[in-house]
Amino acid sequence: MEQQFSRIAVKVGSNVLTRRDGTLDVTRMSALVDQIAELHKTGVEVILVSSGAVASGRSEVHSAKKLDSVDQRQLFSAVGQAKLINRYYELFREHGIPVGQVLTMKENFGTHFHYLNQKNCMTVMLENGVIPIVNENDTISVSELMFTDNDELSGLIASMMDAQVLIILSNIDGIYDGSPADPASQVIRRVKPSEDLSQYIDPVRSSRGRGGMATKSRVSSRAAAEGIEVIIANGRRDGILTDLVLAAKDVPCTRFEPAPRAASGVKKWIASSEGFAKGVLRIDQGAAEAVRASKAASILAVGVTAVEGDFERDDLVRILAPDGAQLAVGRISCDSGTARRNIGRKGLKSLVHCDYLYLE
Repeated sequence: MEQQFSRIAVKVGSNVLTRRDGTLDVTRMSALVDQIAELHKTGVEVILVSSGAVASGRSEVHSAKKLDSVDQRQLFSAVGQAKLINRYYELFREHGIPVGQVLTMKENFGTHFHYLNQKNCMTVMLENGVIPIVNENDTISVSELMFTDNDELSGLIASMMDAQVLIILSNIDGIYDGSPADPASQVIRRVKPSEDLSQYIDPVRSSRGRGGMATKSRVSSRAAAEGIEVIIANGRRDGILTDLVLAAKDVPCTRFEPAPRAASGVKKWIASSEGFAKGVLRIDQGAAEAVRASKAASILAVGVTAVEGDFERDDLVRILAPDGAQLAVGRISCDSGTARRNIGRKGLKSLVHCDYLYLE
């Protein structure tokens, strides 16, 4: 059978990797590693984004004093990450496959330099037959700069590494058109670009992770808009990865169809770094309509009505419509002082060129 994908990202959630008592489910880990090893040996490059460090550490440490939520996360992740990566190392070694640990933080996506540095690191690993195992560095991350959860991180990693598909493994088969507990509910099998699933999403977080299906849906929609196919599937199903990637079996899952054209590398970085925007450009109705109507529209000074924040050239700024709705994020071509002086002026070069503008 012709191989469908050459590079994939796989995200494994805490609810897949842990038992009810919070300990690592080594049997499940081993089964997933066996499948990833099979994909690897057929030539598929796999990037593994794995949760489980905090849950793993929680089962090892019994603190004598009461800890707040941040202290608990830092302590449990420090102990648990060592245990988790060691287990992966041993399991993959049985297949003769080396692995490399990549611990990252949201700040590492804030500048193009750090973004490219991460990409280069993992590219070198893949080129040398090493499987990158990625997790957030919970030990030193602070709450306001943390990823929503590893679903968000996996979407950024898949985008950064130009993966053809992102497979998010949960403890259910996908997104349902009703409550998963209701026998009458069905898995939504296909999601078209820009399709709204909010009516089907339960906002409740998962029992062990920080996120839930709402985050998975949001991350999946965004990755699909960047040209990546996303599959939400049940990581507790036997052979789920090989069935999806190698056998192309019709297993229950939710597939987000990718946009026909993938975003450029710099636009992927801009999309991933939205939270680090330093300022705001408010534009008039005519400019807003032009941006909405064309993927090749730039932001010109003549259409800007206000500039907010202090920023330097090449910083990221958010583009807002007259009603306050966010239209795009882009890399600005001048500092905030120059942008303010040029508000409403005609005949000037673009403040944000379309090549550096990511549309929401």
